[in-house]
This record gives sequence, C-alpha cells and structure tokens, in this order.
Amino acid sequence: MERKNLDESNLCKKRLRVCVATCNRADYSKLAPIMFGLKAHPDEFDLEVVVLGSHLIDDYGNTFRLIEQDNFDIGSKLHTIVRGEDEAAMVESVGLALVKLPDVLQRLRPDVLVVHGDRFDALALATAAALMNIRILHLEGGEVSGTIDDSIRHAISKLAHYHACCTRIAEQHLIAMCEDHSRILLAGCPSYDKLLLSQHKGDYMDIIRSWLGDKVQEGEYIVALQHPVTTDIQHSIKIYGLMLDALLSFNKFTLILFPNIDAGSKEMVRVMRKKGIEQHPNFRAVKHIPFEQFIQLVSHAGCVIGNSSCGVREAGAFGTPVINLGTRQTGRETGENVLHVRDADSHNKIYHALELQFGKRYPCSKIYGDGNAVPRILKFLHSIDLNEPLQKTFCFPPVKDPISQDIDHILETQSALAIDLGGTNLRVAIICMRGNILKKYSQPNPHTFEDRMSLLLKMCKETMRDAVSLNCRILGVGVSTGGRVNPQEGVVLHSTKLIQEWSSVDLRTPISDALHLPVWVDNDGNCATLAERKFGHGKGVENFVTVITGTGIGGGIIQHNELVHGSTFCAAELGHIVVSLDGPECSCGSHGCIEAFASGTALQKEAKRLHDEDLLKVEGMDMKLSEPITAVHLISAAKMGNSKADTVLNKASTALALGIINILHIVNPTLVILSGVLASFYQAPVQQVISERALVSTQSTRVVASNLEEPALLGAASMVLDYATRRTY
Repeated sequence: MERKNLDESNLCKKRLRVCVATCNRADYSKLAPIMFGLKAHPDEFDLEVVVLGSHLIDDYGNTFRLIEQDNFDIGSKLHTIVRGEDEAAMVESVGLALVKLPDVLQRLRPDVLVVHGDRFDALALATAAALMNIRILHLEGGEVSGTIDDSIRHAISKLAHYHACCTRIAEQHLIAMCEDHSRILLAGCPSYDKLLLSQHKGDYMDIIRSWLGDKVQEGEYIVALQHPVTTDIQHSIKIYGLMLDALLSFNKFTLILFPNIDAGSKEMVRVMRKKGIEQHPNFRAVKHIPFEQFIQLVSHAGCVIGNSSCGVREAGAFGTPVINLGTRQTGRETGENVLHVRDADSHNKIYHALELQFGKRYPCSKIYGDGNAVPRILKFLHSIDLNEPLQKTFCFPPVKDPISQDIDHILETQSALAIDLGGTNLRVAIICMRGNILKKYSQPNPHTFEDRMSLLLKMCKETMRDAVSLNCRILGVGVSTGGRVNPQEGVVLHSTKLIQEWSSVDLRTPISDALHLPVWVDNDGNCATLAERKFGHGKGVENFVTVITGTGIGGGIIQHNELVHGSTFCAAELGHIVVSLDGPECSCGSHGCIEAFASGTALQKEAKRLHDEDLLKVEGMDMKLSEPITAVHLISAAKMGNSKADTVLNKASTALALGIINILHIVNPTLVILSGVLASFYQAPVQQVISERALVSTQSTRVVASNLEEPALLGAASMVLDYATRRTY
C-alpha cells in the first residue's frame, strides 16, 4: 500500500502544468498544434488556456469561438484591448493586460507559460509571468522582421527561460543575445505540422468555392493580407492604397483579409471602403478564415500579396508565389518564391510584380519547419526540471563558445536523404554529416516509369518518418542515377540501358513537392567523386579524378575543389576515351573505348569466350556448372597461372592505364582514385603503366583504391550536406 502511494505521488509530480496564452487569430494557428499535443498526453501535462487580445473583439471575428470549437476549455477570457487603433491605444492595452493578468496567473499557478511571437499582448504576458516567477517558453524568438515587432520579440526572449525557435539562424541570434544554448530548441514552426498534412486534402475546391464563388478555379485568384507598420503608419497606409489600386487594375479574383489590430488598421479599413472593395465583384473581404481553410487557399492561390508573415513563412511550404510589400518582413528568411517590393511607391511597380509572380510555381521549401515541431516541443517541455534555479543565467561571450560546444550535436543530427537509382535496385538511406549510414532501405527497381516513381516516393516518405525517431533533421534529398543528368534542373536527360523509360525525366519536382525539401540530382560517376571529396581519399585534395570500374567505366573530375560538368553535362565520360583505333565495339557504338576493354561487362565477355573454348578453367579452380561466368572467374584463373586469362587482364589494365594517362595529360590531377568492384585489382598495374608510359611530370601521380563502401549513396548525401548547409533551412 505504501509503495502504491509512492507511485501515485511520483505520477502526480510528472504532470507539468502548462498554461498556453493566445492573443489573436495568427498566434492561435501556431499554438493550436501544441495545445492538441498537450491535451493528447493527460498523464504528462495539465493544460490551461487563457484567451485575451483581439480574440474577444467582434470586429476581428470573435475568434475565441474557434478555440471553443476545437474543444479546448478556456480557463480565462481577458478583455485587454483598448480601442482606438493608434499608438496610445496599444500602450494602454499593454497596461490593461498587466492589471488583469496577475489575478489569473495567481489562480492558475502554471509551471510553464507558453507565449508566442512578437505582439504587444505577448509582451504583457511575458512581463507578468517573469515578475511572478513563472517559467516562460517563448515560441519563434530570434527572428528578424524589420519593425517594432523585432524589439518586442527580443524583449520577450530576454524575459523567457526557454526558447523553441524555427530556424538555424534564429537559434544563432538567440545565442548571440546571450541566451543559454541548452535552453534553446530548434523545433521548427508548429503550424507546419498541420499545414503539411493539410496541403493535399481533396476538398480544397470546395473551400475555394465557399470563399470565392463557384466560378473561381485553382490558381486563378489572389490572397491579399496587409498589416500596418507601427513605426511608419502613414507610409504603410499609402502602400495599402497602392496595393488595392494594383489589384483593381490586375482584375483577378482576390480574397482580402482585414488588417490586424495594430495602430493604423482603422485608417487602412477606411481606405479599403473608400475604394469600394467590399462591394467589388472581384473581391471578397473577410475578417477571419479558419487556419485549415486559410492554408488551403494559400496553397492553391495564383499569388499571395501583402506584408503578412504568412507570405514568407507558410506560403513557401507550398511553392506559392508571394509579393512582399514594404519593410514589415525585411530581415525574414525567405524562399525563392518571395519577390520583395520594399520601396512600393507606385501602382505600376506593384502591378508589374503581379505580372511577374501570378500563376508561377516554385519548389517547396522547409525553411521554417519539417512538420515535426510539436513532438520536439513536447519532449522539450517534458525535460524541464522544476528543481532548477528559476533565475536566468546569460552566456558570455556570445555565440562562439555555445556553438563550439554543440558541434557534435550538429554533426549527429543534420542528415541527408540519399537515393541510388540503380538498374537492379532502388536504394534510400539516411546519412549524417560524418558519413555514417544510419539506416538503409532497398527494393527491386520496378520496370515501368510510373511504378518506379511511386515506389521511390513511398520509400522516401517512410524514411522521413523513421528520421524523426532517429533524431535526424533531414536537410534535403540527393539522387544518384546512371546516364547524363542536368543537375541545374534536376532532369535525367538520357539514362543507361539498365534503366529503361528513363529519359528527359524531371526527378527534382515530384520529390520536392512530396517531401517539401530541396533536391539535388547528378549521375553516379559524379556522385562517387563527390563522395570521395567529402568522405574519402579526395578530402582536402584540390584536383583529383575518380574512375569507377564496375559494370561500365565512369567517373568524375574535381578541379579547384569543384566538380566539372561540362557544357552539355557529359564531362568525365571516362569510359569512352578511345585507346585503340581497331579495338572491340563499345556499348556507345564506337570502337576501342576503355569500357570495351576494362569494364566488368568486357571482362565477363572475355571470360565466357575462354570458357566456351575450354581455356578458362585451370587445375584447382572451383567452378560450379550452374554458376554464371563472370569477371571474377577470369581474375581467379589468372591468379592460378592461366596465361590466356592473364593476357586478357594485362590488356584491360593497360587500356585503363592509357586512358588515365590521357586524363593526366589533360587535367593534370594530383590524385587518381579507382572506385568500384574492380578497383583493388586494377590499382597496382595501372600505377605501374603510368610510371612507365606517362610524361615524366605526371609519373609520380598517385593511384589509390577507394575505401568507401557506398560511394553512390554517400555522393548523393554529400550534395545535400555540402550545399544545403550553405543555405538557410
């Protein structure tokens, strides 16, 4: 009985009392996924909900009802907004909130208060909680937008004890602000958890028609959302008027949302009504749209225009074109879908931006999240030790020490999704920054294009789910495939005979759209070379050549630390260097290529010829009748004294060496790396021929056999790990 009471006591201690305070429609879209997560774990968390700010104002849609519709019990409703929509009213609203909040917080006594963003209401919440010794978790700190919101956001961060930020740069900003790195979680944006799941819902046309009418089609309308800039109200009102004029001239169906409650919003509504927007047949003006429906409308819009953070954050996940007006989002990390019109001083400039952006489609980006923020935040909350001192400690000097302390964590968790599209098997792997293959999957490669793409996407999605449980952050996708590839477009131009129906195929777009990640594509020879540069013998070598000796002969060239692709993407087709004018026919249609002498296929052909002439087998050689003849038998026979097999292999080694000598005389690398199943066999004879027949200046060039087990997968991963980390994700 005593033990049972002890267990119950421990269970009670585990429940963390979390108060989530929401002030407006925008922050509820970020907080709701966390609230659902907390509610789903009643054994670990005790959720309290406080509603204040514009949620409770009729002019802004009484959006507290959405919270009730989501079946959350609202513990307190605080009317904190002083109407007036000017600077003084904002200050008075903060003061009113500070007067009312202490009673609520005293009654609820939460262990942690969750506060979002950069609104003046949130500043009041953080101030009250900090002064009442309540721990604060701040969402989306460390970001930069370029208005008074920056000052409010950073002030809340200084009051907060814990931080859940969305991007790597935001994390670095918080570290630079002397916040304790151990209390910063790089989680991603919680709203992405919902929007990535909702993007492909089949009812999107019903939603479009319910808000814009039956005549409007997908991609044929605009979503407009412009808020006042409180540090320059008059200019933001002017921009708002110019935006409306441009939209009227552009003559497309437009869904326009009312501005938020900041100072200047009343004047902006007057401008809208003066221009007759609410009565115009091409416009639908609304105060609020439920988030799930709003993201569907943004996802399928022809364009989003305004200065809302949704344009630079959520819209990027769908590749929706965005026109960002003015300075309200200056400093935000954005994807390539955003066109900035910072000096929006004329109707024509905005109209021209609409002409450029409307109807385009961009690659989906995951700058602000990967759809797994809520599990990370719940885990972070669960790890909070209430016995730790409440007093914050700041880390000086900024940035340098915390980053160096965390480099092992970064190396372990930042990972790539690598794909090897072979002729026989389709392989997918999770590979971390150190080159460790954390998990690998393999399936037989289907014969038809449709089945191949379907299986590829299915395997990628399953791998992404596993990555979360492995605590891996997938930065992007790298694809290695045979044939000629345009890496700039992610298109396979011409593939090998091993992969039929694989010509002029865009691999980047379907994978990027399905996974919301950047995608890199290159041929297997180049990928093997990139693998050597990052993980193998080529690491730190400025100029080297990789030669793949497998079924065929391929490779890649690194010059001045960069991969050489050539003007038509066929550089480093090393297997098709001609070394004999009257040599055997090659698969390319020519004669005397290296591949016709030294590839696995060529050696297998010679082995079969000797076998058919009963010249292959020697005494002591183990050959089963049912066993297919391969290059391995040829090599085994030569090692056991078969002079015919030895002659074939000497000829192949010499042909390969002569081709490599040609490469040495053209690009003059400091190192040659042999990769593939025949690499260890060819290494010594190739080195010997080079020392005898190359120019004196190149005879000392080293030839080494690769020690990488999975060059194609590692090379695919290196494209992501080398290039994705140069960008902001």
